[in-house]
Amino acid sequence: MLQGPSIDISGSRFTPLVVLELASDTKEEAIAWLLRRIRDQQQNGGAELLVEQLAPGVQGQEKGNLNMFLVGATWQRLLSGAEDVGLFKEFNDGSMRGFTCANKHNFKDFKGDGDSFLSMAECQYIIKHELDTLRAKDETHVPGHAEAKLYPGKSIIRRLQSKGILIQVFPLHEKVELKRLSFSWYKKVKLSFQPLDDIRHYYGEGQALYFGFLEYFTFALLPMALIGVPYYLFDWEDYDKYVVFAVFNLVWCTVILELWKRCSASLAYHWGTLSRKKAFEEPRPGFHGVLGFNPVTGREEPLFPNAKRQLRVYLVSLPFVLLCLYLSLLVMMIYFQMEGWALSVHDEDPTFWTGILLFIPSIIYAVVIEIMNLIYRYAAEFLTEWENHRLESSYQNHLVLKVLVFNFFNCFASLFYVAFVMQDVVLLRQSLATLLITSQILNQFMEAFLPYWLQRRRNKKMIRKVQRRRTLEGKELPLAEQVRLEADMSTYLGTFDDYLELFLLFGYVSLFSCVYPLAAVLVVLNNITEVYSDAFKMCSVFKRPFSDPAANIGVWQLAFEAMSVIAVVTNCALIGMSPQVKAQFPDSETQLILWTVAIEHGLLAFKFILTFLIPDVPKHIQINLARLEFESLEALKKKKMLEASELSKTIQ
Repeated sequence: MLQGPSIDISGSRFTPLVVLELASDTKEEAIAWLLRRIRDQQQNGGAELLVEQLAPGVQGQEKGNLNMFLVGATWQRLLSGAEDVGLFKEFNDGSMRGFTCANKHNFKDFKGDGDSFLSMAECQYIIKHELDTLRAKDETHVPGHAEAKLYPGKSIIRRLQSKGILIQVFPLHEKVELKRLSFSWYKKVKLSFQPLDDIRHYYGEGQALYFGFLEYFTFALLPMALIGVPYYLFDWEDYDKYVVFAVFNLVWCTVILELWKRCSASLAYHWGTLSRKKAFEEPRPGFHGVLGFNPVTGREEPLFPNAKRQLRVYLVSLPFVLLCLYLSLLVMMIYFQMEGWALSVHDEDPTFWTGILLFIPSIIYAVVIEIMNLIYRYAAEFLTEWENHRLESSYQNHLVLKVLVFNFFNCFASLFYVAFVMQDVVLLRQSLATLLITSQILNQFMEAFLPYWLQRRRNKKMIRKVQRRRTLEGKELPLAEQVRLEADMSTYLGTFDDYLELFLLFGYVSLFSCVYPLAAVLVVLNNITEVYSDAFKMCSVFKRPFSDPAANIGVWQLAFEAMSVIAVVTNCALIGMSPQVKAQFPDSETQLILWTVAIEHGLLAFKFILTFLIPDVPKHIQINLARLEFESLEALKKKKMLEASELSKTIQ
């Protein structure tokens, strides 16, 4: 349901959905040309949308950028756009089907003209799609900007973004819905499930799936936490008992990931994204190359040789990643030297303060790890951008791989060294606890408090607007004020960092929690606060992101499954190192290693068999999807038979 301020344009009123902000020095002829293309009819190559320039701020006090434009659309245009993007909606029989204007009255909740059929998030996604598919025709460059060349068939919006003419495109918040969502999501502390359907309705499926996975991961940790507390309290000094916990760990990390696939498939089917066809990917805004023809689309666009890209990946990016791993190894060795020094000081004169000193090296190392991860992240983004990937999916995959490899090595290398080289269970427990607790404190500070504090510090105008909004408590904020307020908010960069944090926490729990059973308890507490801090950021700190019609968590599912495979090897090795198991092979260490490797291979085989036996999609959803496919094929046959019959009548 669309709710919000409307503005008058050419005698008709429309609800503004999306904001376009052009650079303040954009030429008038470029602005006029862009607005004309946005308003023009589709048959003429336009987007057929409604657009109007934003009015000045309240009482003319704000002297910000005047090149801000509000974009909306008529309901008929939004409905045709819903068909263009392949939006799935609930049919009268309860199934999820692709929306078509010809069949619109057979969809549930379609009443009258359908003015409440689409959510605001869906409307904004449609607007974004129509803007992104606005293509250049016979223009050679952006009017007034000779340096911004255009190519026939190339996306105009992406070109304007890459040249810095278009500063930002963002959807507007829906104030009433946001207030309602905030209250049910994080403003009242309660023990209940998250409002995933409301989150999906407001932010889209991609964001809802992240919070769904965060909630699922938290509940999946409860068995580990419930077992870990008594295990820690009563059996801690008996290190041989961690064998039982390690075995439980192996089964747990496999089962929860397989069950999550089914859970995400159910959510995606309920939301209509499971069987939705992926849209054809356009080149990234920053992609560049020599002008040529795309063999798939036949359009003229920049081309970049794949061989050249591979050379950049293997001759520059790969050596850089290896160098960073080497530097991380050096930092780890310095940490162990500090650890040895602190231990020697404590052994010479054990006091309360020297006992505290034992934890200082681990705390410093944990802080250094977070700093190195942050610096490396910027370097990885720069390198991946320089590799010049044509598609956003390829860019994301290469970036995720770089970041995961370094973060995994940087965060877990010291634990592997302590566990399997030093074979010191006490030090492993201490290191794991210190790294986990310190990283959680730093992450909560960086994610919950720092973004809002930095926002207030670097933008005094933002402070004035926030204060003014508070003085207007209970009153409706003027549209111009709302738009300029949101334009100054931080841009949400997606769920990358959120999934990365959960990936590392999953590693701490699945790899070594058998020697520190409270790890699961700490992660549960972290995830509970993570829900509230992430919800606060989404509703109060960041601009509203565009909806992302995702069907699953994407490449992160593979990342978590890879971690679970490593967890099998790690836990088997820890079991093999336990005194209880070593006592069974007093004369032959080689035999112990062979048995450990054999059991590890057997568990891996069991894991993959379990993966095969548990279907990724529940049976009833498979049946529903198969039925819909059968009905669509039957409808296609009837249509062809009818066309053939009409053709034969015409010939006769």
